[in-house]
Amino acid sequence: MAVEQLLDAAHALMSHGVHRYPRPRRPDLKTEERRAKERLQYQEQVFNDLWRTLPNAPAKSGPVLSEERRRALLELPQENVLYFLEKSAPRLQPWQRELLRIVRLVAQYFYPQSQTKVMNEGCACWVHYKIMTTLHEEGALNDGAFLEFLQSHTNVVYQPEFNDPHYNGINPYALGLGMMQDIERIVVDPTDEDREWFPDIAGKGDATAVLQDIWANYRDESFVSQFLSPRLIRQWRMFHLLDDSGQPELRVEAIHDEHGYRRIRRALARHYDVAWNDPDIQVVDVDLAGDRRLILHHSVLNGVLLAENDTRQVLQHLADLWGYDVLLKEIDPASNAVLKEHSASARSTFF
Repeated sequence: MAVEQLLDAAHALMSHGVHRYPRPRRPDLKTEERRAKERLQYQEQVFNDLWRTLPNAPAKSGPVLSEERRRALLELPQENVLYFLEKSAPRLQPWQRELLRIVRLVAQYFYPQSQTKVMNEGCACWVHYKIMTTLHEEGALNDGAFLEFLQSHTNVVYQPEFNDPHYNGINPYALGLGMMQDIERIVVDPTDEDREWFPDIAGKGDATAVLQDIWANYRDESFVSQFLSPRLIRQWRMFHLLDDSGQPELRVEAIHDEHGYRRIRRALARHYDVAWNDPDIQVVDVDLAGDRRLILHHSVLNGVLLAENDTRQVLQHLADLWGYDVLLKEIDPASNAVLKEHSASARSTFF
């Protein structure tokens, strides 16, 4: 039961358990336990019983750390909440810290993959279609088997219209395959428009080599911002619609023209930008010698606050793992004003 509760809490914070930028490696839990044993053995070796016969000196209060020094020792601000809990939560047992570390490493492993959904699915569909088509053309695959493949392939890459009841946004399989087929066309048989927009790859001739370079060096956000062509925008009939809750009407921001192509491409690329979509929440302060309340800040982007119900539940998991009160402030980065506050207290029965 305690393991399940801990894993539920850790998984609730999993999206905030990654390092988004490279950082120096620190010892893992086993290494830290080994060093603690070595320090204890050294203390036992140098222990002298005569020290206990000395008269007691007046008690000295411990040094009071400045706020800046305290934050530096705790590596604050810290965007990786699970890492901070693993290293600094006062009440966690070693096995609990180890579980947090495992969940954190799993989250770190999948973090890059979350940024390449369109490219992964598009690559898989493009390569699969290329292999099956080549086999059919060479006679290694009969018509019946090829039609069966086409039916399955069509279902996977189907893109419902915006007014279709099944519409749920842009299908990453459809967009990825469409862009890669379009890149293949640009490389092999470019138009004058393609040569103007993509001078580095237009007419290069080897589509596979170009795509392999793109697969190795781009993620969804940069892939769309660099290679979504005007022709594909027209083919998909894309436009940029601004839906501002503060305005009484919807507004069409971009259509099919020279200026509109770039705005549509930027808007769609931002849709796949993790930094734009994931809330920026960081641990900013905690006084371990005082009330031990954990303070976090959410840098609000475009005035979008966190969902009340989800925030309350996740913050409760965080408070349970920390063991003390937790306070989350939603901050406007421009004015540094506090827009909203959320708080939670640790449950005494947890774990």
